[in-house]
Amino acid sequence: MRKKINYAKGDYFAVPLRNGGFGRGVVARMDGKGGIFGYFFGPRLATVDEARDPTGLTPDAAVLLRDFGDLGLLNGEWLVLGSVPDWDPNDWPMPPLIRVDEVTGKAFLSYYDEGTFECIREERVDPALASRYPRDVAAGYVALEIALTALLS
Repeated sequence: MRKKINYAKGDYFAVPLRNGGFGRGVVARMDGKGGIFGYFFGPRLATVDEARDPTGLTPDAAVLLRDFGDLGLLNGEWLVLGSVPDWDPNDWPMPPLIRVDEVTGKAFLSYYDEGTFECIREERVDPALASRYPRDVAAGYVALEIALTALLS
């Protein structure tokens, strides 16, 4: 049985980093089935109390954008701290995501429905664009902790 959802669009939360401290994330989109698209932020903060301050949580300050599962929030390992002041979903879009096939080197830009997370369109693009878009990969919460830890170390 699935736990009751304890977060909403516009909520921000503390993400424990694998080597100590915390990063922060914002719920930008939810698919209603445990999938979240979020924006993640540095710098590394020493305590949850430091993470409670929403200062600096703006879309352009994000260090990582990712589709991830909500288990860390549901089980309380990621603490929901509040709602971003004046949060407007139009300011926090789910952008196109890019994936590069490691075997062929071909790159694809995928566009997703922001409510269901279903791919609605995909186009082949130059692999050189890979650094301009978030990666098209869903992450479990532990994998996301590892990725954020690497970015904030």
